[in-house]
Amino acid sequence: MAHHEEHHHITLATHLQVFSALIGLTILTVVTAKFMHLGVFENLVAFSIATVKGFLVMAYFMHLKYDEKIYRWIILSSFAFVFLLFFFCVLDEATRIVQHSALQ
Repeated sequence: MAHHEEHHHITLATHLQVFSALIGLTILTVVTAKFMHLGVFENLVAFSIATVKGFLVMAYFMHLKYDEKIYRWIILSSFAFVFLLFFFCVLDEATRIVQHSALQ
């Protein structure tokens, strides 16, 4: 079986741009958590920022952007299962009936 070996080298400038984006997104996370009161959207914003940061790390530092497509599908399917787990947890939490104690 022939295996085609071609490694893509990411430049220092690209690494610095991604690093700057990660620092900027981290600052954005702190600012939204401390100073912006978004109500029910706080978790959605935090998870969205974390998702973008995770994709940046996987694409550039883990070299998935330049790797074979099968690895992208593997990672994507694992994210789909995590999203499904998160969805069912949120669904369970949102549909619970609050029971109040008669002793209070």
